[in-house]
Formats: sequence, C-alpha cells, structure tokens
Amino acid sequence: MLPAFVGLGLAVLVPVPLLVWLYRALGVGGLVLGVVLVAAAATAGLRVHRVVVRRRGGRYTAAELVRLDDQGLAVAAARMLRRDGWKVVGLTARQGRSRLYARDARGRELDVAFRPVATADEDESATVSWPAPLREAGRPGIDGLIRVVVHRGGYSRADVLWPSRQGGVQLLNGLQLQRWADGATLDELGLPPQRG
Repeated sequence: MLPAFVGLGLAVLVPVPLLVWLYRALGVGGLVLGVVLVAAAATAGLRVHRVVVRRRGGRYTAAELVRLDDQGLAVAAARMLRRDGWKVVGLTARQGRSRLYARDARGRELDVAFRPVATADEDESATVSWPAPLREAGRPGIDGLIRVVVHRGGYSRADVLWPSRQGGVQLLNGLQLQRWADGATLDELGLPPQRG
C-alpha cells in the first residue's frame, strides 16, 4: 500500500513544480508545453501499467509469448495456472529445466514440464534430437498426477503417439498455449476432469 501512496505523491508533486518552473521561464507557452508533456507521460505510464497488470493476471499476447525464454514461459504458465485457480509450486528438474507442480480445488494435481523450442540457429526439424523432453514427464503411476508438457511450437507425429500410449500425459502446443494465454482454462483445452 505504501508504494502506491508514494507513487501517487510523486505523480502529483513532481509535475506541479515543473509546471510552475516552465510558466515562470517561458510564460503561457511553457505552461501549455508542460501540460502536454505531463499528459504524454501519464498516457505512456498507464499503457505500461496495463501491460504489467495484464501479464501478472496471467494474460499474454502471441508476441509476448514468442519473446519469452524457457524460464519466462514457466513464469507465464504459473501465472496462468494461478489465474485459473490452481495453487502452484515451482520445481527445477535435472539440467536446470523448469517444472511446475499445481493443485486445484477439485484435488487434481499437475506436473507441468516445458519443451524447449529450437532457436534461430537450430533447425526446427531437429527438435526430435532434444534430450527426451516428453519422456521426462514420466508415466502416470499411482500418484494420480496429470502430466502436461508445454511447447510453444508444434509436436511431431511420434511426439503425439508416445503420450497417447502412456495415458495421463497431455501435450499443449503453441496454438493451445495461445488460447490459454488469451484466457481459456485448461479444462476448455481438454484437461481430463478426473485425476489419474
């Protein structure tokens, strides 16, 4: 609460002396110039504030998702899960890959892993050679976890066939990720209604 009051105080106290100084230095023209500058700064500040609030609320544009690195994608997914009512805990798997554990009010548990996207220096068809990102999700055993693998790109046919044989593993591709970031819930994207 204190930072909000400090920000409000600065927003009022800084422009007033600036406007007085411009009026004394340049007259009415300086005052008009100062008001225009303050209005432009306020407009820019409001736009930035709206973007920050939207992101913290778990909503991202397609362009914002593309710019995220693997860690940023994990933060975005955690925010989207919280937006949808999940309690989220961040985990770091071997090789430093981000993972999330989440639980909702219905008792469902998620193990969320992230599959990296090929960089501009790499061929997108080389994603098959990534070190088994899907298999790291593990088999759905008696633990009742629903495993979700998030990828900003697409999945190959072999990638899709593997989880269909495992059961309990959900793949979230780039199009589904964008729908999720736009406000759709995981239930709307096909997450199983029951555990296990």
